[in-house]
Amino acid sequence: MKDHHISRRAALAGSAAAGALALAGFPARAAEVQWKKYAGTKLEVILAKGPRGDNLQKNIKEFTELTGIEVESEQIPEQQQRQKAVIELASGKPSFDVIHLSYHVQKRQFEKAGWLADMSGYLKDPTMTVPDLMESDFSAAGLVYAKNDKGQMLSLPWSVDYFILYYNKEMFAKKGVAVPKTLDEMVLAAEKLTDPKDGTFGFVGRGLRNANMTLWTNFFLNYGGEFLDAKGNILTDGPEAIEATKLYQRLLTKVAPPGVAGFNWMESMASFTQGRSAMWIDGVGWAPPLEDPNASRVVGKVGYTVVPAGPKGQYSATYGDGIGIAAASRNKEAAYLLCQWVVSKAQGARLVQAGGGVPFRNSVLNDPEIQKGVKLPQEWLQSAIDSAKISKLGLPVVIPVAEFRDIVGAALTATLSGADPATELKKAHEQFRPILERSEKA
Repeated sequence: MKDHHISRRAALAGSAAAGALALAGFPARAAEVQWKKYAGTKLEVILAKGPRGDNLQKNIKEFTELTGIEVESEQIPEQQQRQKAVIELASGKPSFDVIHLSYHVQKRQFEKAGWLADMSGYLKDPTMTVPDLMESDFSAAGLVYAKNDKGQMLSLPWSVDYFILYYNKEMFAKKGVAVPKTLDEMVLAAEKLTDPKDGTFGFVGRGLRNANMTLWTNFFLNYGGEFLDAKGNILTDGPEAIEATKLYQRLLTKVAPPGVAGFNWMESMASFTQGRSAMWIDGVGWAPPLEDPNASRVVGKVGYTVVPAGPKGQYSATYGDGIGIAAASRNKEAAYLLCQWVVSKAQGARLVQAGGGVPFRNSVLNDPEIQKGVKLPQEWLQSAIDSAKISKLGLPVVIPVAEFRDIVGAALTATLSGADPATELKKAHEQFRPILERSEKA
C-alpha cells in the first residue's frame, strides 16, 4: 500500500507510532526521525489565504498527533499577508515561527534581509528528515526558488503554478485546426479560429498592466530572453524582448476579444469558459472552474498542454510558493518538522487531488496511486508533469519585482493601443534600471 494511505486493519495492527507515521503520510521506515522530541512546543504560522492554507488547517491535527506539537495558524488575504510579514520580520520580533511565502515576489527581499533560517542541515539529518524527502525530488524551478546563491535551502518548495495552454477541443475540431506545437503555429491557429461576426476569438490572455507580465514572460523566455545578466543588470529591451512583445501585440490586437487590454485572469477565464475564446495561456491552477458544470460551458471540451515552443526554446513560466522558518524563531527544529509535514506526499496528494495546487515534488505528481485520485482530467495532470520538465522562473529575482511588473506591464499595455514595442520597452528599461540599482545598494 502506498504511504499516503492507511487502512483500518493496518492502523490497528501496527504500533501507535507506526500508525501515526502512516497517517501523516510518512513511511514507517522513517521511525528514526525523532518526531516526539519537541512535544509540547507551540508554533505560530502565518498563511496566505487560499487552498494551500485550507489544506494545512484541515489536516493539522494529524501533525499534532504525530509530534505533540501544537500549531496555531492564521490565513490572511495575500496582499495583506505580505505586508504584515515584512513589517514583523523587519522588526526582528515576528509573532510567527513559520511563514507561507510567495517566491516570485519575496525571494530576493527575504534572502537579502536574512529573514529566513537555513534548513540545509535539517534536510541532511536522518533524525530530522524522512528518507523520501530529498532535494532531487523537487522540480528545478522549486530548487532555484528555495536556495540562495550560497546553495543554502532557506525554505521548502510547496506549490507551483506552471503556465500551460488551455484550448477548446470543440472549436479546434469544428475548424479542423491542429493543436499548435510552436508559437508561430499558435498564431496561425488563432487566426483561423477567430470569427468576430460570430463573437469567437482564437486567443485570450491578460492585457491589464502588471497582470500581463505573467503571460508575456512565456513568450520572452521562449524567444531566448533572460531577465538579468551575470552582473545583475536588467535585460528587457533587447531583441528577444522586442520580438516577444511583437507576438504579444499581434495576438491581443488581432485575434483576441475587444477590451482585452483590461483583462486580468478573471476576464480571460470568463471568455474561455463561455466558449468565446479558443486558446488561453495561464496558470495550471485555473482548471477546476473550467470543469465545473455550474461555472463553465466548456466542461469536457477543454484540452490541456504545455506552452508552445518559441524559436529559442520551450519553457513554462513558473511561479510558486514555499514554506519557511523565521530566522528569529526560537523553535526552529519544531518548525522544520512542520514544514516537512506541509510538503509531505500525503499533503501533496490531497492538494493535487482536490485541484487546489500542484506540488513541486515530482514523486507526488508521478505516483500512479495519487494520479488515480485526481478529479481533473488526466490530460491536465500530464500538462503539469510535462511543464515541470521545462519550468523556468517567470519573473526576475529582484527586490522591486512589483515595480518591474508595473513598469514593463504598462509598456506592454501601451502596445495594444498601437505603440511601438521597441520604443516602449526602451522607455520601461530606462525607468526601471535606477530603481533596481537603488534596491541592491540599500
